[in-house]
Order: sequence, then C-alpha cells, then structure tokens
Amino acid sequence: MAKPLRIGVIGLGNMGAGHCRTLQGENTPELKLTAVSTRRAQRRAWAEQEFGVPAFPTAEALTGSGLCDAVLVAVPHYQHAEITIDALRQGLHVLCEKPAAVASLAAHEMVDTAREQGKALGVIFNQRTNTLYREMKRRLSSGEMGAAKRVNWIITDWYRPQAYYNSGTWRATWQGDGGGVLLNQAPHQLDLLLWLCGMPVRVRAFCHEHKWHDIEVEDDVTAYLEYENGGTGVFVTSTGDLPGTNRLEISTDRGKLLCENNTLSIHKLPVSEPEYRQSSENFFGKPSVEITEIKGETQHNQYANVMNAFAAHILRGEPLTATGQDGLDELMLSNAMYLSSWLDRPVTMPHDEALFLKLLNQRRAASKQKE
Repeated sequence: MAKPLRIGVIGLGNMGAGHCRTLQGENTPELKLTAVSTRRAQRRAWAEQEFGVPAFPTAEALTGSGLCDAVLVAVPHYQHAEITIDALRQGLHVLCEKPAAVASLAAHEMVDTAREQGKALGVIFNQRTNTLYREMKRRLSSGEMGAAKRVNWIITDWYRPQAYYNSGTWRATWQGDGGGVLLNQAPHQLDLLLWLCGMPVRVRAFCHEHKWHDIEVEDDVTAYLEYENGGTGVFVTSTGDLPGTNRLEISTDRGKLLCENNTLSIHKLPVSEPEYRQSSENFFGKPSVEITEIKGETQHNQYANVMNAFAAHILRGEPLTATGQDGLDELMLSNAMYLSSWLDRPVTMPHDEALFLKLLNQRRAASKQKE
C-alpha cells in the first residue's frame, strides 16, 4: 500500500477532536493525522499530548507548515469558506464539516477554487453511508420504483434542551452560528433529500425563531416543496419535540419507500399507479402490494467511511461520499427556505443569493452577544 495521506485537523471542538480520534484509530489506514490547529493555547497543549502531533495556533500556520497533504475543517460555520479556500490555494485537499458555509455565495467560491486548483473538496455528509438510505438511493436510481410523486420527511428527533444553547456565547445566534436547526442539525437530511429526490423548483417555508427556546434563530421549520415533474414534498424539523420522530416516506408510481426506526419498508405495486388508475374498472379497487422489510446495520464508522472515500478519491480517483457541489446544493435549499420565510412568500429556485446574504447580514448586525 502507498504511504498514507498526511492530514491535519483544523478546529478542536467536540467534532474536531472526535475526527482526530477516528484518524488515529484502525479504520482509516490510508490517512495519517500529522497536525492540528486551534486558537486556544490550553487546547493546543492538550492536543499535543493527546494526539502526539504539532498543534498550531492558526489555520494558516498549519496549512503553511508543509506537514499535510490535506486538511479536515471543523471550525464554526462562518469560518468554513475562508479556511477552505486558503487551504485549497496552498495546494491542499479539503474535507469540510457540514454545512459547507452559511451562505451559498461563499460555497460557490469554495467549489470554484477547488476546480481552479485541481484539488479535492469533500463535505462530511456521513449519513449518506447509512445502508438504508443507500438502498433507497439504489432503488430510486434504478427506475424500479418509477417516478417520485411525493416525499414527506418528519425529522424532529433533534431535541435540544435550553442548556445546549446556553453552553456557548456563539450558539444559536445569527452572528455566531448563522442559523438554527436548518443550519446545525438538519443539513444531513436536506442533503439526503436532494440526493434521493433532486432539487425542487419552488420552496415555501415557515422558519419559527425562538419558538421553543430562548435563542435568536429558528428551532422549528415546516417547508413545502414543488418538483419539476409535479411531485411535491413536505419537510418538518425541530429541536423542540420530545421524543420526536424520524420518518421518511417517498411515494412513487410503483409504490413507496418508508424509512423509520432503522427499518426500510419497500411497498411495490404489480403495475404502475398511473396504469392502474386508467385501466381499472373497479370503483374502489386497489392492486395487491408486495412489502419487503430491510433492517439497518448498526453504523459505527460513518465518519471513517467518509474519510476513507476522501482518501480513495485522492489516491485512486474513486467517488467522494459528498462533493463540494453537494455541499453547495444543500445550502441552496436551506438558504431558499430561510429566504421564503423571511419574505413570507414562495421562492423559485435558484433563489436570489444576493438578497439572502443581504437579509442574513441584517440579522447578524442586530445579533446580541450572549453572556
């Protein structure tokens, strides 16, 4: 086997430290952790002892050190674009935590820079490695289920108590976080929604700010989606429901796919619904339905799977789990949801990216620093 790729981790919060441990485990043989960076001196001292690699005070110091072939970016959202772009220009490949950025205009620059520099840019959408979602993707892409007619996703098991939001002065503020449940928790599901069903052509969303918590940003969202083929969708997410629900249902011409409680139920019709609708002479008749259930595997190594795909892409040209363009697309959808709610009207895709950034910056300017 060729020498493992040298990778540095920028940002040593909970996610960054966790990624360091993954990189130093047995599940990422083609990657070697060679450096870390964090602005906090105490954290640097801890990291050098914990991981046995140099710890730099800034991202720029790490990317200019010559110790890395690639970096993993795990810093606060607003810093993703700046650090990623600088690393790409330093000749490094980049694997960026979700979301790719806060505003899609910044993500455009990330994608363009990666292309110009000829470097890999991946985004950590680890739930794409979930076996049940991969099976849904396979069946939809193969055409065996026919065209998607309706998608409904209730993802409200992102529950957070107030203490979570009180744990950092930056949390759940427009200036610090850049958004709430849409930007922090639900990017995984928005990415999967796009991966499975494609980009909608129109979005109408209601983003309820500080509905359940004492925060600036949204903690409850309901969005209605319209697709080019006439299909529709509803997306509901919240951090205020307990116990909450995670239920994804995609209705198609040939049946439906239902994913809930770590089980995928495949409901297949013997003929397509449009064909049965036109040919049946039974006023209240329904065709038989064949139901198959698939249990999901316990996912212990989703992040390792993403990292391994990143290494394989650089070393052998294999596909990334999620590309920079995928990260941009996810932001296009979430930014459109915010914009629709702020304007109180439907938004046609692609949304007005400059207007979104203008309205976001207004909220940032009025954002209050928490004690």
